[in-house]
Amino acid sequence: MKNTRINTKISGSTLLESMITVVVLSIGLLGIAMLQLQSKHLTFQAIQRSTASLLTHEIVERMRNNNDELDDYLTTVGGGTISTAPSPNCASAGTTCIAQELASHDLWQWEQTIDGAGESLNGENTGGLSLATGCITGPAIGGPGIYTVAVAWRGQSTATDVNANPCGQGSGNYDDSPGDNAYRRLLAIDVFIAS
Repeated sequence: MKNTRINTKISGSTLLESMITVVVLSIGLLGIAMLQLQSKHLTFQAIQRSTASLLTHEIVERMRNNNDELDDYLTTVGGGTISTAPSPNCASAGTTCIAQELASHDLWQWEQTIDGAGESLNGENTGGLSLATGCITGPAIGGPGIYTVAVAWRGQSTATDVNANPCGQGSGNYDDSPGDNAYRRLLAIDVFIAS
């Protein structure tokens, strides 16, 4: 009788190999999820900074177009400080406004934009920046000179506040602990406006 040997190969994977594969795959997927979360956070911050930039440039252009009343623009807005629309409505077709009325209307519209009044949900403003404050400083008597336009808002995470511009400081909107402004983000530009 011939002795026949049957060679059998075991194919497939063992339970241990399968578990190792699941662990490695899980770690990889977790890393991808964290990258996605970080990307979303950074995108939101970029959108906030872009919005602040648009807001500062918007009011600068309004000031340049109404340079006879520059001293009327020296103020701080945000959080509903201008509660009612000024009269007359300088945005209405056919309405003639003097320079002071136009400045009041410009500031009211700027605050509405800062506060996000253009978008709302259930009566709450949802557009704009989070707890934003807009500040305009310049020569006390108006006229030609250097004006600083700043927009402060609340960021999503704490950071060291090294900005010398005081816009929004002391409001409590940007504090982690009293007075630290740890959540304050600020964009400030200096511009020369001629009369």
